Amino acid sequence: MSRVQTASRTLLGYPCNQAFDYTELLPFLGYHMNNVGDPYSATNFGPNTHDIEREVIETYAELTEAPADNHWGYVTNGGTEGNLYGLYLARELYPKGIVYYSEDTHYSVAKSLRLLGARSIMIRSLESGQIDYADLRETLRIHRDCPAIVFANVGTTMKGAIDDVGRIRRMLDDLRITEHYIHVDAALSGMILPFVDAPPAWNFRSGADSISTSGHKMIGSPLPCGLVIAKKSHVDRIARSVEYVGVLDTTLTGSRNAFCPLVLWYAMKRLGKEGMKAIVNNCLSTAQFAVDLLNEQGIRAHRHPHSITVIFPRPSERIIKTWQLAPYRDIAHLITMPHVSRETVEQFVYEYVRPDDEETTVRASTPPGARVLLEGADLP
Repeated sequence: MSRVQTASRTLLGYPCNQAFDYTELLPFLGYHMNNVGDPYSATNFGPNTHDIEREVIETYAELTEAPADNHWGYVTNGGTEGNLYGLYLARELYPKGIVYYSEDTHYSVAKSLRLLGARSIMIRSLESGQIDYADLRETLRIHRDCPAIVFANVGTTMKGAIDDVGRIRRMLDDLRITEHYIHVDAALSGMILPFVDAPPAWNFRSGADSISTSGHKMIGSPLPCGLVIAKKSHVDRIARSVEYVGVLDTTLTGSRNAFCPLVLWYAMKRLGKEGMKAIVNNCLSTAQFAVDLLNEQGIRAHRHPHSITVIFPRPSERIIKTWQLAPYRDIAHLITMPHVSRETVEQFVYEYVRPDDEETTVRASTPPGARVLLEGADLP
């Protein structure tokens, strides 16, 4: 327990929110619950939270501007499953399609493509981390006789860069590629962009066919989880009925976690849009504080607009290990999740600029907004 507590205090490099309290949900751990199959379909297995899961999906569908009469989704085990589902849908719709993804795409996507046996082409990335639109356009042009499946990143793993989904959709239209599918990996930024002013083009309104996000990142959860939303017209193409459990088989897995929908529902109900907006604004403010403080100390740091990922030159291995940073080649990053306070950032920067100092003292603190607006909500 003490090892986990200590490690949690210096978790700067990975997007896992530690600022949550789900004590009121503990009684549900006294029961076996299983969300087998489609959350929108009746099932013979009674101990489930399908109704709660549907509320979570409908809430996120609104946040992503999914078509009101043409969306479907479910709570996944995390972003990787959501991305695999989006690619699976696209592959089923267009078996001869080619998947286009940038070199800054999460490492798990290449594995998913191998599992699906899908044809794919890696597109160059710009220095910013965005997909290289010129390279994408030329590659699409060369293969315009094949259905196009574009995997867009809304918050890349290392740099937090956001691919312009609207621009990609216009590109497909300009090239007269009528058979196409756009999946959006919004693992972290998918719960940031709905709460900022004038967000970039990233959601269903901009041209997405499916969107995946993580639940344990901005929302926060003791267990990894996520959400995937897709156009229902696509999902209907792959639905199969299973008599054994009396349910439609539309998800990737059979038995599914029924506790995580409770966690996401609880957080969404207690925080609401205003609570999430307060948390997001605080995280963005802390990210800019980190950029400014690092630059003041002569360390070149930057972040993308609407991103809480702060990028800087790769520090010593001791700093990487102590602060659990995510390194890649000559850079590293920290992510100002809701549990990361300005005090923690100051401590990190102090040690970064004094690499020979062997003393590490981290004081845990909860930033303003992390537990704001957690008034009571009626439990199911």
